[in-house]
Amino acid sequence: MNDKETCRSAPNEGEERTFTVRVEPLGHTFEAPESLTVLEAAGFANLNLPRMCRNGTCRTCLCRLESGSVRYTIEWPGVSPEEKAQGYILPCVAVAQSDLVLDVPDAEIAPAPSAPPVRRF
Repeated sequence: MNDKETCRSAPNEGEERTFTVRVEPLGHTFEAPESLTVLEAAGFANLNLPRMCRNGTCRTCLCRLESGSVRYTIEWPGVSPEEKAQGYILPCVAVAQSDLVLDVPDAEIAPAPSAPPVRRF
């Protein structure tokens, strides 16, 4: 696991940093702003990651961080010290701090939303 942050120019005051997340084995990428968890950003990018509680307790979203670094939105996420040492994270409470590569075998690209029906009068 590589914990080095990708070198980027500093954002202007008031701008938030955004990082690129690649999900393997899909090879799908999306942008993750630091105002969203990785799970939330994936959802906005029409990518379904395994999820249930969205608060770091059920561990449904547990996946492996192949490269990059994250910070958590809660003090004690439900990852054991052994899992953490092996690179596992909980995307529902993790915020990207660099570009990331995640190993999420159960990830799926969400179907594109269909257009609402048009009412004709």
